[in-house]
Amino acid sequence: MTFRSSAATIALVAATALGTSAAQAEEVSLRAVTAFATGTTFSRDFEAFVEWVNENGKGVVQIELLGGPEAVPPFELGNAVQAGIVDIANNTTAYYPNLVPTGDALHLAQNTIQEQRENGCYELVDSIHQDQMNVKYLARVGDHMNYHLYLTKPLEGPDLTGLTLRTTPVYRAMFEKLGATLVRTAPGEVYSALERGAIDGYGWPSQGVLDLGWHEQTAYRVDPGFYQVDVNFLVNLDAWNGLDDEQRALLEKGAAWIEEQNAMNVERNAAEAKAQADAGIKTLTFEGEAAATWNTTAQEEGWGEVMKIDADLGAKLQACLLK
Repeated sequence: MTFRSSAATIALVAATALGTSAAQAEEVSLRAVTAFATGTTFSRDFEAFVEWVNENGKGVVQIELLGGPEAVPPFELGNAVQAGIVDIANNTTAYYPNLVPTGDALHLAQNTIQEQRENGCYELVDSIHQDQMNVKYLARVGDHMNYHLYLTKPLEGPDLTGLTLRTTPVYRAMFEKLGATLVRTAPGEVYSALERGAIDGYGWPSQGVLDLGWHEQTAYRVDPGFYQVDVNFLVNLDAWNGLDDEQRALLEKGAAWIEEQNAMNVERNAAEAKAQADAGIKTLTFEGEAAATWNTTAQEEGWGEVMKIDADLGAKLQACLLK
């Protein structure tokens, strides 16, 4: 897909690129964009990372956060960081499947990013991103945060026949296998689609529903959750290679720091579940055979899609992402 950006975005990026004075030549300034609205759940950790780098990297490296979807549309951000139009992107593999086709494997992970760094999986995922997308896979956040099905009507079991659900590539195969009718809509259109009755529900992580106001049109959340959120910090490879050792080390230290914050998602999930309940969202919990069908279908269909794309690479990813 060819990256297309508005004239305003190009002008903003160009102006920012010229903002470093000669007196600050030794301090590198990197341009960043988040795929999610600033101040919301999936931008939160990236914004904290930017603050950490700017505080600890004075005189070494700084990050200028240009904004979110208003700066570069989410599904174009992968192309933008690949081409070097921005230096760093806060993005999820669901938004750049055209660039890293096996990226869906990342949300099938059952271990943490720290465990992936220890068992060699991080290096594998990094090499895939470098080879296929021209980016350095710097950090991953979202561990311990599952996806859920949210509905406007009750559900007796994992059979989704008769339901029209908003979907993304993340859980498309799973929902389709369970009988749902699927539609693709931008996040900004979900509220009105629920309000009009055009969809009966949607897949979304355990956090962030209230950020978007969707709780006002949501009656139920289905448990257990499935998959694991992957939100990745990607650095244009040419920009990364242009940094010196001190600058790269500073960014890697910041990456390790923000990845430690993933542990907080256990607490955040509990707080979000309470907030959803307080907002009137009831929990539908599958147990026994129903839960087994739900979980097994999620994994089998998810990995099946990855294996269709590249069975050899899929097997390598499966070996290091599953417990």
